[in-house]
Amino acid sequence: MANSSGLNRTGILSRVTVAAITAALVGTTTAAVAADAPQRTASAAVQQPSGNASAFAAESVSDAQVNALYGVDSQGDMYGYAPNSEGTGLEARIYTGYGWSNAKFITQVDQNHDGSADGIWDVTAGRLSYMPYGGDSVSIGTGWSIYNKVLSTGQLGGGTADDLLARDSYGTLWLYLGYGNGKVASRIKVGAGWQIYNQIAGKGDLSGDGKDDIVARDGAGVLWLYKGTGNYNAPFATRTKIGGGWQIYNTLVSTGDLDLDGIADLVARDSAGALWLYKGTANSTAPYKPRVKIGTAGWNTYRIMF
Repeated sequence: MANSSGLNRTGILSRVTVAAITAALVGTTTAAVAADAPQRTASAAVQQPSGNASAFAAESVSDAQVNALYGVDSQGDMYGYAPNSEGTGLEARIYTGYGWSNAKFITQVDQNHDGSADGIWDVTAGRLSYMPYGGDSVSIGTGWSIYNKVLSTGQLGGGTADDLLARDSYGTLWLYLGYGNGKVASRIKVGAGWQIYNQIAGKGDLSGDGKDDIVARDGAGVLWLYKGTGNYNAPFATRTKIGGGWQIYNTLVSTGDLDLDGIADLVARDSAGALWLYKGTANSTAPYKPRVKIGTAGWNTYRIMF
């Protein structure tokens, strides 16, 4: 009985040892695969039309970017909607990426001034990263958790690459000039008091002067235009009022020129989840035409739109 017990114990120990080694190997292999596997991806839903946006209009008052509109849902999946060829709305959505459930901000960026975005900047867990469409994410810097708004509204500092705006909790607005490779220069303070705005958007020229502008909505629902100056130390002129009633929207976003006439446009999502297009006019006193509905209920599925 004693010998039998000893033999069983040896067999059990052998099996335990083999199982432990096997588990360790499996765990190592799984970890290696997980480390090698991409954690998030992003691809472009549209490329710039041949001949740039002016090919779709009799006259082009600017070299507005032509980009798809993107949305990220609560699962972290990314979808893109390309502007249709008629300039009247959006094509059906296509799946463009995954792994974005923890991203706080995502914004498109044109690095080479060719009229369409080359990739995205994102802020996740306080880290700014750049990901070229179809490429790998590159860390740019940490400490970005101090900002409650981060977006690229085009080229604001007089260079060629898109720049980055960031607003901190005190309402101070900072400009980061883009180098054209995903990296950004040291921040420049460009304004205070911006905590009064709950929406900021822009991706191109709204006034027809060739300089990129932005719009901002205050707590009363009034939309304001900030014309660009091209001076990185003071990138915006004094604000002018566009109009009231904009509190009906929970998201304002611009991807550039959606109707393919060479002028930057604005997209607004209402509380029912419908999507509206405000076509640009290139007139600073009345920068948008009356709204056109381009999406029925359902757009509230996206927690981030860019």
